[in-house]
Amino acid sequence: MDPEGKLREYKNSIKIIPNEQKITETVRKSIQVYCYVEQERILTYWEFLWTQLRLIRKRWWLLQMLLLFLLWAVLPSLQIEQLEQRILGVAASLFIILIIPELWKNQTYQSMEIEATSYYSLRQIYAARILLSGSVDIVLITIFCMSAAFTLDLLFSQLFMQFLFPMTVTAAICFGILCSKYPFNETTAIMMCIAWSAIWLLVILNEKIYTAITFPLWLIFIGITFAFLVYAIYRTLHCCNHYWEVK
Repeated sequence: MDPEGKLREYKNSIKIIPNEQKITETVRKSIQVYCYVEQERILTYWEFLWTQLRLIRKRWWLLQMLLLFLLWAVLPSLQIEQLEQRILGVAASLFIILIIPELWKNQTYQSMEIEATSYYSLRQIYAARILLSGSVDIVLITIFCMSAAFTLDLLFSQLFMQFLFPMTVTAAICFGILCSKYPFNETTAIMMCIAWSAIWLLVILNEKIYTAITFPLWLIFIGITFAFLVYAIYRTLHCCNHYWEVK
């Protein structure tokens, strides 16, 4: 008989009876070993932040930088104060709108369930994105305001009322709409921001209303808006596990 025939005969003569208990024990030990090895490789939070930074698409930050640079370049050529106020208000709203696609891209691409299976929770993922985006935006806004104040002779009070206030309101609208208990999408948030920009234009074009609001009132308004923004961000981090794309 040829060797292949002997092998077939030997194979047919052997009967393996599986032991379910041994199989279960092998699976359990394999899982334990796998988890032990994975625990040795868990990222620190700083490594996690670095990973999130690499995942963020930098084109939105580049667009924000380009927007502020164009605003800084256009302002000196404006001779009408109302036109200057309009451009600052619109640019402030657009500056915030540009962060929407990146912060809520997991809802756009329906990847929240996948993110929820990772070691770091959705709350930590959202916190990392907000921290990184907020840090970059603060740096960009600080550079713009300082350069505008020193090179364009704009008062900080003007930048405060005409740029920072509408920007803070726009950010509050974004977080309030996208992180509400109702299923709003990015388009709704953008439309609401555009509607706010139109309302702001009507306010600054009405000289009686604009001059009637004193600087202390501006401080109160931006304080209320900032408080709501902090609350909206807190609600985002506290309730982000409820924002599933599949109900």
